[in-house]
Amino acid sequence: MKAMILAAGKGERLRPLTLHTPKPLVRAAGVPLIEYHLRALTRAGFTDVVINHAWLGQQIEDYLGDGERFGLRIQYSPEGEPLETGGGIFKALPLLGVEPFVVVNGDIFTDYDFANLRRPLHGRAHLVLVDNPPHHPSGDFLLHDGQVADAVAGHASLTYSGIAVLNPALFAGCQAGAFKLAPLLRSAMAEGTVSGERFAGRWVDVGTHERLAEVERLLQDET
Repeated sequence: MKAMILAAGKGERLRPLTLHTPKPLVRAAGVPLIEYHLRALTRAGFTDVVINHAWLGQQIEDYLGDGERFGLRIQYSPEGEPLETGGGIFKALPLLGVEPFVVVNGDIFTDYDFANLRRPLHGRAHLVLVDNPPHHPSGDFLLHDGQVADAVAGHASLTYSGIAVLNPALFAGCQAGAFKLAPLLRSAMAEGTVSGERFAGRWVDVGTHERLAEVERLLQDET
């Protein structure tokens, strides 16, 4: 099973840190955020990783190289223009192959064990969901008996963690260019082909300076 790390965002809310450094290389406790993912994927038994990039992407390639020092084989999917999540994954499909693959947002911090995802996928997607953080109280989706559905007002929802397993068939009929992933997921949910799980461990969407500081605190607590 291959894995893809989404690393094409500009990280505008983390300026000035991201003016001259791509968001995945912003450091927490002295280590670039993307490196925590690579270490975790290696521990989980993954060997092949695809990374897309756009803003200052050459810095990512220069720093990570071919992945050998992480015990990985890294391939890159550069984007000349922003393709959104769906378009970025679609562009990388030739590198990912025909089997289901793991996708991870490059701008989250988590202790989720990616080995949990190394199992057969029944359907078109499997999403890892977390309790709604303060900055996203309304959540995204419902989880019931292992199946994921679109959120409904008045029902307890969860937030998409940015971790999933996707079947390339999810992108059938898509065209090259910029498009979002969420509509594809919601279409598959309507057909009952999206499973999910709730993760209660450490998870931070590192989108602001305050949340980057939260990651620093979590890492300090480890030492």
